[in-house]
Amino acid sequence: MKLLDFIPIKLTLFLIFGILAGYYFTISLWLAASLSCGFLVLMGISRSGKNILDNLPFGILSLLCTICLGMMSVALALPENSIKYYANFKLPTEQYLHLKINKTLKPNSYNERYIASVIEVDGIAAKGRILLIFKKDTLLTKFNVDEEIYTLSLIEEIGLPLNPYQFNYPNYLEKLGINYQLKLNRQDCIIRKNHSSTLPGLVAAFRLKIVSGLEKLNFGKEELGIIQALILGQREELSEETYTSYKNAGAVHILAVSGLHIGIVLLFCKFLLKPLERLPGGKTLVLILTVIILWGYAILAGLSPSVIRAVCMFSFVAYALYLNRPTNTFNILALSMFFILLAYDPMLLFQVGFQLSYAAVFSIFWLFPRLQQCWNPENILFKKCWQLASVSLAAQIGVLPLSLYYFHQFPGLFLISNLIIIPFLGVILGAGFLIIVLALLDMLPDALAVIYNKLINLMNLAIEWIARQESFIFKDISFDSVQLVLSYLLIITAVYSLTQKKFKNILALALFVIAFQLWLISTTIIKSRQQKIIVFHKTGTSALLYQKGISLEINCSDSVSVVSLIKNLKVEESIQKVNYKTLKNKYKIKDHDLLILNNAQMTFHKLQKTDYVLLSNSPKVNFNRFLDSVKPKSIIADGSNYRSDIERWKKSCSNRNLPFYYTGERGAFILEIE
Repeated sequence: MKLLDFIPIKLTLFLIFGILAGYYFTISLWLAASLSCGFLVLMGISRSGKNILDNLPFGILSLLCTICLGMMSVALALPENSIKYYANFKLPTEQYLHLKINKTLKPNSYNERYIASVIEVDGIAAKGRILLIFKKDTLLTKFNVDEEIYTLSLIEEIGLPLNPYQFNYPNYLEKLGINYQLKLNRQDCIIRKNHSSTLPGLVAAFRLKIVSGLEKLNFGKEELGIIQALILGQREELSEETYTSYKNAGAVHILAVSGLHIGIVLLFCKFLLKPLERLPGGKTLVLILTVIILWGYAILAGLSPSVIRAVCMFSFVAYALYLNRPTNTFNILALSMFFILLAYDPMLLFQVGFQLSYAAVFSIFWLFPRLQQCWNPENILFKKCWQLASVSLAAQIGVLPLSLYYFHQFPGLFLISNLIIIPFLGVILGAGFLIIVLALLDMLPDALAVIYNKLINLMNLAIEWIARQESFIFKDISFDSVQLVLSYLLIITAVYSLTQKKFKNILALALFVIAFQLWLISTTIIKSRQQKIIVFHKTGTSALLYQKGISLEINCSDSVSVVSLIKNLKVEESIQKVNYKTLKNKYKIKDHDLLILNNAQMTFHKLQKTDYVLLSNSPKVNFNRFLDSVKPKSIIADGSNYRSDIERWKKSCSNRNLPFYYTGERGAFILEIE
């Protein structure tokens, strides 16, 4: 089957191309809209002809129009293109802001975090989303969705990661349409008493009612967190330990409401509503009710990208069942993606969850039938187990390159965990809906609540046991974007080579294997030859790193605080050997001299001229006299210094036209050594 022969798949691929072009090349809304309208006109002209040859230019124009629609959708999604975008007002002065809470984010140890929409700036109507950060206050209740607040505050940019290979949170928020933040205390805000309600706010309040009802039934904290994740699509209450266990066991996908959950809901609907088909127009009624239930559940689960994708797809499936026609699953998948990206949010394309979700479902549709052809056991138990294993194996193959690229690990026991989890999931979802309804009606028997709690606890224990088998968890795997692309090409060609033993398929597989190996060899050679001096940013301590090939020498005053900072660096740079040393005052690496100034007792006249000076722990020295004595080429200040000293040193260097580098503003200092 040639997938590219299907029109929805072609259109979706070209839409994705347009979204990528619109995002990375910043194509203006006016240009994208003009091109889209122009191609639409040309399509009309092309289609008006009676000659059959007109189909070719019509098809080409359709694809070009789809690309332009993708670019236009990105331009419309970018908040800065709106005239009323709050950041287009006077920044960075304090402004009187009217905000509405849109979403509650998972808090950290120090702060509560929310996403809010800006309603007014200084009394003028405005638009846009912003990140709200409040210092934790256990005496005050959290904000609820739809609550509105007033504040006089300074809008700030969201700080970039300061050390290499850290998670780029600003980039993640940018894909959500959030470019700025507010850091507030509760006393800085005035809460509006009478606020308008929205559908997300009403749904959030309903979820809170469900959770409060379940809390009264003495569900365990971990069990309640699982219920919220599996049924309500809310993972904020999951502990880090539980989430890590599911991730290491290869079962983290069940904690996000997605295709598996929606598919189960569709099966429930088909079973429960089947008696209605006997009524006049019963099939139409069943279809309408099924679609309403699916989208109602999607709204209840928070309309996450995975939920929207799944509900769109299964709505098409429900319609196909209604028509009783054989359907092409790839067309359904492509149509759901096309609808979501064009009509809902094109920026979902850049979200990891969205990518993983579609990769898994596509792989299941593509590989599951092929895996079933490999073995067809007659024993019903073996047959069901093989079907479950095939689904899990197909999904895992589809997401493997993305998992290695984003998370740098692979759960070796994913088959076992999924064979255990999937049967659990059907029972837990079905019983969960019943328990929620009974809890809301205050009719839930205590015995049923206890049994359900024990069932979830049993599932958690099974996952924890699998996660403890650390020898089967392959971690810290270096994997770049080129390997990502080549891996998918390898998977595709390998499958075709095994199922269709044609020369061209085998040749393509061999070429991609060679390309993958050549890339690994070239990157290994490049990494083995590189040398770097890195000054990390860490508040309260100093860390000087010398990377030579796959070896890393760490000179620091506190090795414990540096371990977490170098974790991602070790993976991305394929570091094999790490050596910790005590921080010295002088270093000479090739032709570069580095002096670390952290001792007030240093005698200036004994110091020689040096290339770089690292200021550490706010040394109490006559800075100007020091500069006259040493005459450095550049000054570096790390996170161990007081802010007041930083400002004073910066001013002195500015007066001398001497380069000054502060890691707290510009990130880690990296010097490539030739």
